[in-house]
Amino acid sequence: MKKSTFSPAQIAGILKEFDNGKSAEEINREHGVSKASLYKWRQRYGGMEATELKRMKDLEEENARLKRMYANLAMELDVAKYIIEKKL
Repeated sequence: MKKSTFSPAQIAGILKEFDNGKSAEEINREHGVSKASLYKWRQRYGGMEATELKRMKDLEEENARLKRMYANLAMELDVAKYIIEKKL
């Protein structure tokens, strides 16, 4: 997954600007954010404060790490089962 160039505090600030009535075009020019990213952030993080946003991003990273760990362990188990079956 691509790492965001914006910190959670920056994302929260940009979303607050958008909620306060600033147009998407103005935000695009000032911050270099595409409309798609802006609306995706709004859908995903709308109404969150910077601390909540940071915590959510940390949890998403931890979840991805745990999923990779599980996949590696499952693959090792499959290999071990295959080796045991072959020896018998």
